[in-house]
Amino acid sequence: MEDSEILLLDEPMNGLDNDGVEEMRRLFLSLKEKGKLIVLASHSKEDIVLLCDEIFRFYKGHLLI
Repeated sequence: MEDSEILLLDEPMNGLDNDGVEEMRRLFLSLKEKGKLIVLASHSKEDIVLLCDEIFRFYKGHLLI
């Protein structure tokens, strides 16, 4: 579990200050460069745009296509 190929994260920036958010973004981008798959659930449009290659949206429990 220490070097998982897939990370599932739900609102990982919640409660962090600006420095913490920047540090986490750098970490996620570093992991992405190493080939890790990161599944990120977030309400932060800025985080989604900066970090995600593919974006899926849900509405009332349904995946929007």
